[in-house]
Amino acid sequence: MSEPAARSERRIAHLDMDAFYASVELLRYPQLAGQPVVIGGRGSGAGREAAAGFARLADYAGRGVVTTATYAAREFGVHSAMPLMHAARLCPQAVLLPADFEQYRHYSRLFKAAVAALAPRMEDRGIDEVYIDFDAVPGGSEQGGRTLASQIQQAVRASTALSCSIGVAPNKLLAKMASELNKPNGITILFAGDVAERIWPLPCRRINGVGPKSSERLEQLGVRTIGELAQCERSWLVGHFGQHHGGWLHEVAWGRDARDIVTSSEPVSMSCETTFDRDLHAVRDRAELSAVFTSLCERLAADLKRHGYAGRTVAIKLRYDNFRSLTRARTLDFHTADALVIRRTARLCLKRAPLERRLRLLGVRVGGLVTAELARSPGPAAPDSLELF
Repeated sequence: MSEPAARSERRIAHLDMDAFYASVELLRYPQLAGQPVVIGGRGSGAGREAAAGFARLADYAGRGVVTTATYAAREFGVHSAMPLMHAARLCPQAVLLPADFEQYRHYSRLFKAAVAALAPRMEDRGIDEVYIDFDAVPGGSEQGGRTLASQIQQAVRASTALSCSIGVAPNKLLAKMASELNKPNGITILFAGDVAERIWPLPCRRINGVGPKSSERLEQLGVRTIGELAQCERSWLVGHFGQHHGGWLHEVAWGRDARDIVTSSEPVSMSCETTFDRDLHAVRDRAELSAVFTSLCERLAADLKRHGYAGRTVAIKLRYDNFRSLTRARTLDFHTADALVIRRTARLCLKRAPLERRLRLLGVRVGGLVTAELARSPGPAAPDSLELF
């Protein structure tokens, strides 16, 4: 489709680094270029280089999950959040490397600085993606945004030697979808008039915010593509998915999204969690669980204090040996960043959770954050019982 030199539509871009962690590793190990490479597991479980070469996924034994994978590995069906043991069955020949987050954060800072030098109004969405306000850049809408997108791609490449994909569209919803349409190293320009032709044929799962459960439910109702979703009456969607979610599904199916670029924001929560090397039982492994539980609460309290926050809502997250997850939360009358208070409140949450099954994962979260200066202190914490972790 031809791109007019100028249009009145808003121009927002979503930039997504291509297979970011894996691509950073390929800078360190260029000899792995073109090979299936999986990032995941713990450093102790998969050394960077074995005596006879790189560790292979086929030799992995543990409870880790895939953090990311090169495109060569993705062709075998390997994807992020997949258990490494499952990935090993799909692509046993893949090279397995442990994550190096310090290195990834370094390259994240580099690519964001390169973007900001050309387009300062930017929303940070994590270590490997940003939204960019092209309308805030003189000439940013030229060729629908393609000119500026190309300049940003080149700047990111010059700064990091890495590639990125960019989608430019009238809003954040469509921009994020567009950035996925032409990976890797692609630029996709979308206008509102392109939704029917280029977005509606996609499966509903491609909408950011439609998770596996919603996608499965839609398929059960006979709705598989975004175009089919757009043809559903709003009242019908509300009847099946509720007022908020059903109404949202109707809007996004038509490519509507009123969210603006957010250049700065306060975190709403902070958390710490760990996946165990083996499933642990609440009774038979109580000592080990208690030590982990205490460590998580202390680490979380230290993170809160280091960043200058305190929160009111304490929550726990459990994942059982059948992969089902559960959360329980409790809201206090005051804000806290005290490890003892967090542990005591999290323990009360645990009392409301079934603990008959073994546990794969344990996490603690504090939400409802305010800056420490605004927090109302409850005074000294009461002694914490060691029962139930």
